[in-house]
Amino acid sequence: MAIKISKKIKGYSVGKPEDAAHIPLASPDPRDVIEAPAKAEVIQMHEKVERPDTLIGATYKIKSPLFEHALYVTINDIVLNAGTEHELRRPFEIFINSKNMDHFQWIVALTRIMSAVFRKGGDITFLVDELKAVFDPRGGYFKAGGVYMPSIVAELGAIVEQHLKMIGLLHDPELDPEQRRLIAEKRAAYEARVAGKDSKKKSDVSAAKRRTESALQPQDLSGDLAGAGGETARKDSPSVRAEPVQAEAESDVSTNGYPPGATMCNKCNTNAVILMDGCATCLSCGYSKCG
Repeated sequence: MAIKISKKIKGYSVGKPEDAAHIPLASPDPRDVIEAPAKAEVIQMHEKVERPDTLIGATYKIKSPLFEHALYVTINDIVLNAGTEHELRRPFEIFINSKNMDHFQWIVALTRIMSAVFRKGGDITFLVDELKAVFDPRGGYFKAGGVYMPSIVAELGAIVEQHLKMIGLLHDPELDPEQRRLIAEKRAAYEARVAGKDSKKKSDVSAAKRRTESALQPQDLSGDLAGAGGETARKDSPSVRAEPVQAEAESDVSTNGYPPGATMCNKCNTNAVILMDGCATCLSCGYSKCG
């Protein structure tokens, strides 16, 4: 390779290969050195993660008509990568306590297996579907809010689902605006129809009571005959029979936030299905047989 020399030569020397090994290397300028950022070590849940001395968690109460005493479900969570942007809260162990010792052995076995699955890591949300699919051959029951539980194990699955939603592992599917609008319209129309029927029933009861009072007012009997006749008249009076009807009409209110005449939804197991315009619609999840 030829090099053109454009300046005056002041001297020269012949270089040898052994001299190249003794030439000191030039040190890089510290200003040119860019420090590589330290890589953050993200800890994922796995079976070798040791249990810390302190865990955070929550306790849930299960009051089932199948058991005399309540069950108390405690789920403790471990916080991974605390104080960093990769902070995670994952279930670590589960316990069930109760005064009822009839099912102690299967409760201990179930909680130990579930705790082992929690500590194994990976996707643990499948436990919710597996537990909620268990049914009792003797029949299920309705819990507060009108939600049907096919078994006590299914309610345990609902508790695990509730806890996973609280820590962010599961999320409720959001209804689109069209479904929310349809549910609001159906609910308003159904409540208006029920309110009309209730007002008509109360007016009929009030009219019957007024007719009965006017029929009893002219009677003026004396002595034991009057007492016996009055007592008989009061027992046979339609006003007495009308009071339970009126009480029933007044007590016909919803206790779970849905109309009293709602039936159970096969999709979300909630008493929230109403029939409007020949179409069954669930006011909880938006399911409708009419699409």
